[in-house]
Amino acid sequence: MPKQKKQIKIEKPVWLKYTKEEVEAIILKLVEKGLTAEKIGLVLRDQYGIPKAKIYNIKIGKILKQKNKYQEPTNINLKTKLQKVIDHYKKNKQDKTAERSLIITKAKLKKREDYQKKKKK
Repeated sequence: MPKQKKQIKIEKPVWLKYTKEEVEAIILKLVEKGLTAEKIGLVLRDQYGIPKAKIYNIKIGKILKQKNKYQEPTNINLKTKLQKVIDHYKKNKQDKTAERSLIITKAKLKKREDYQKKKKK
């Protein structure tokens, strides 16, 4: 018999003054600045004092998907890493470790993008 997960109900703290609509507006404003869903959660916590968006029964990723602004964070991270490795390798052609890292990172990115395309179909 499978073990059932306990659903933990997160209640909104009394000191938190934002409404659900205000939080959604903040999230959309942060997306316009070019932040990913991961970073938006951190900004909500650090700058706005909202511990989790889950308190309002919303998920950042779902809001972004509804507005067609969602970008896969893994792809973004791999692209930035690839750009850093490319820049380093251009300056240091003799660096064989960077060359290997370049090949591996390109392969990871291609594999991830192919998976995303396959998943969309």
